[in-house]
Amino acid sequence: MPNRLGETTNRVVGTKQVLKQLRQGNAATLYLGGDVDETVRRLLEEAMEGQPIEIVNVPTMKELGRICGIDVGAACAALLK
Repeated sequence: MPNRLGETTNRVVGTKQVLKQLRQGNAATLYLGGDVDETVRRLLEEAMEGQPIEIVNVPTMKELGRICGIDVGAACAALLK
C-alpha cells in the first residue's frame, strides 16, 4: 500500500486541495479512493489532462483517509513535486 503518502507532509488531501494542485501543475502522484463519486473522478481526470501523473487506486475512501492520518474518508490525495 502507498506508505509514502502517510509518511510525508509534502501532500494534499481532499478534492478541493488536490484539484488546485493539479491545475497548478504541482502534483506528482494522485491517490484515488475506489468508491469516489464519478463526478469527482471526472473533475480530477480533466484537471490532470496532459500531465504525466501517476495514479494509485486505493480500495476505499475510508482506507485512503486512514493512510493520510485523518478520521474520515478522503476521495483523493496527491503527493506534490
